[in-house]
Amino acid sequence: MLNLALSIAFVMVAIAILLSFIRLIIGPSVPDRILALDTLYINTIALLILLGINLQSALYFEAALLIAVMGFMGTLALSKYLLRGDIME
Repeated sequence: MLNLALSIAFVMVAIAILLSFIRLIIGPSVPDRILALDTLYINTIALLILLGINLQSALYFEAALLIAVMGFMGTLALSKYLLRGDIME
């Protein structure tokens, strides 16, 4: 039963990644693209966690945590650049 749920979750997360990537490419404005990139980070974290559950390895959870931190910092930097035009003060 767990294998079926994991298979369905893998497919759903893959579809979400594909849709986020499409929004990243054709997004009409820069904030839409930043939001799509943030959503891609979140979907990648979900994919890594599902892979860690499937393979029963804690290494994937640590990788997901690193991607979460880097994704947050990237979104913060892009948003600050969009608002002020400069990242560093």
